[in-house]
Amino acid sequence: MQASKPKDIDEYIALFPCELQKILEQVRMTIKKVAPEAEEKISYGMPAFRLHGKDLIYFAAFAKHIGVYALPSGNEAFKKELSNYKTGKGSIQFPFDHPIPFDLLAKIVQFRAQENLAFANKKK
Repeated sequence: MQASKPKDIDEYIALFPCELQKILEQVRMTIKKVAPEAEEKISYGMPAFRLHGKDLIYFAAFAKHIGVYALPSGNEAFKKELSNYKTGKGSIQFPFDHPIPFDLLAKIVQFRAQENLAFANKKK
C-alpha cells in the first residue's frame, strides 16, 4: 500500500486511478446520503464513518474489489442478499467486474445506523 497514510478520505481516494476514484466517491456518497450526520475519518488506513459514538462502516479499494466492512451484524442481517459475494465475519467484497450494488450498500448502512442509534439511546 502507500508509504504514508492519508489524513482524510479525500486523500485516500486521490491515491487511486480516476475510474476507481469515481467508484470510491460513489461508495462514500451512498454512505453520506443514508447517514449524513456520520463523521468521516481514516481508521486502520481506510475510509471509515462513525455515528452516535460508534463505528458505522469502513471501505477500501483493492486490486480486484471494493472491500466494505459493515461489522458482523451488517453481514448477518443481509446474509441472503450477500450470498453472491465473497464475505468474511465482517467483510464484503464487491468485485470490479460486476456493478457495485449501491442500493444494497444503502440498506446495510441504514441498518448499521439504526443499530448505532439504538446503542446510543441505551446508553442515555
